[in-house]
Amino acid sequence: MTRLPTVLAGATLALLATSAAAQWQPSKPITIIVPWAAGGSTDQVTRVTAAEIEKALNQKVVILNQPGASGSVGTKNALEAPKDGYTWTAGAAKDLGTYKVLGMLDTAAKDWHLYLNVAHIAVVGVNTDAPYKTMKDLLDAMKAKPGSVAVATAGVNSSGHSAIEAIARATGVSYKHVTYDGGNPAVVATVAGETPVTTQLAAEQTDMIRAKKIRPLAVVGDKPLEIEGFGTVPPLSQFIPGFKDPINYFGIFVPKGVPAEVTATLDKLWAGLANNEPLRKYAQGRGAMFAPMAGDAAQAAVFPAIQSYAWTQAAAGKAKVSPDTVGIPKP
Repeated sequence: MTRLPTVLAGATLALLATSAAAQWQPSKPITIIVPWAAGGSTDQVTRVTAAEIEKALNQKVVILNQPGASGSVGTKNALEAPKDGYTWTAGAAKDLGTYKVLGMLDTAAKDWHLYLNVAHIAVVGVNTDAPYKTMKDLLDAMKAKPGSVAVATAGVNSSGHSAIEAIARATGVSYKHVTYDGGNPAVVATVAGETPVTTQLAAEQTDMIRAKKIRPLAVVGDKPLEIEGFGTVPPLSQFIPGFKDPINYFGIFVPKGVPAEVTATLDKLWAGLANNEPLRKYAQGRGAMFAPMAGDAAQAAVFPAIQSYAWTQAAAGKAKVSPDTVGIPKP
């Protein structure tokens, strides 16, 4: 687990600071719509974070799983809910920033207040009965039989899809895309042998990796990943020289237009997350990066991944809207 430096790193407020809760006292339960199936990376980290928010605000936080259309269904429901501050959503900011490019939902990251908690890393994992012992084996198979190797992801615009698309663009390989309603179902499908490969997040694969039901071949990035109870997973750059993939930040998103006291309270609360031990332990145990961030710093941090994925999809002919027409210039 790597701790990311942020402008909030020097914050000394505790998450339970009464000053954070004093500005806005919610009078009813808050709903966080998780637009993916239960058990996936978004669901996991949102539940950890929600428990801490409950303590700080002394109010129930309800997690509502609404998977569908690669996360856009649940996100749309949060966007269209009354702007009273009681309905939020969660997920990867990269998804939020590219729905418009993919023609899924007319929204952008700037339409939301971003409250980031961790950054997740994708891993190329294979069923232990699959013939691929190394990343080179898998790439060679994809090159030998274009479009024949099935890869399980949580759908178009998911982190897993972003990862395999980045690999395809860097190497020229093609694959057979098999989609599920979330990262956890995609990983379970790979364990069951429905598909030989998944490129979902480390957080969704770590339990199966430790149980030796999935063999991790590479981290989709340029740095190795240490998984507790397993060991080190090599970076993809070891097999594809120069390969890099922007950091994929996750968090809770509140639509703009809610009362100012709601976001003022969350801004202060998020400063306290810099010292939050439950969230830090979650990140450490799941191969994630502890990265609490909000405000302008969060918007700046998430843009590289949004930009990279938007233009990867455009290059693949999958964009419905040109990224440069919606404020995403070509990198």
